[in-house]
Amino acid sequence: MMLMLPSLALVLLCLLQAGAEVPIQPDFSTEQFTGTWHLVAAASNCSVFLKMKDRMKSSIISVSFTPEGNLAMNLVWPLQDKCQHFELLLQQGGQAGHYMGTSVQEQRELRVMETDYGHYAIMHEVQHEQQEPRIALQLFTREQDASPQLLQKFKELILTMGLKLDMLVILPKSGECHEGGGWHSQ
Repeated sequence: MMLMLPSLALVLLCLLQAGAEVPIQPDFSTEQFTGTWHLVAAASNCSVFLKMKDRMKSSIISVSFTPEGNLAMNLVWPLQDKCQHFELLLQQGGQAGHYMGTSVQEQRELRVMETDYGHYAIMHEVQHEQQEPRIALQLFTREQDASPQLLQKFKELILTMGLKLDMLVILPKSGECHEGGGWHSQ
């Protein structure tokens, strides 16, 4: 279990990335985007993600924005016997819908490519390091389900972002962790 936590953290880092000339939701509204989302599908070229994708479950993401327009995300990932929490703060990257984070080892970009605010959001992330950029595409939904049409749209978009369908995981529902962060069973 202890070995799984660092690996899960790496998976999270691989999932939280964005890209160069990727579109951003026109007239992005932070107010409408704020709230609870579920990560229901993801695709990435990150080697850690690819090794762990078959063991992952849907996670809960609480999104808020600082007065300066920076993106704050609280993520809850279900593990074998507990809920793992991660907090991220990314700075607005010039316009609403584009966010950046920089550390000593990497630069990360996150873009809200498309959203209808009430049902789904498609996020594109890139993590720039010394090696090849790690790219991720994520499908967030307000409920834990995604329609077959939305999943098909997401699959088609994966191919246009330089990713392959074998890099995709549709995450199974998880009733183990709830927004408050506690553990419960269905």
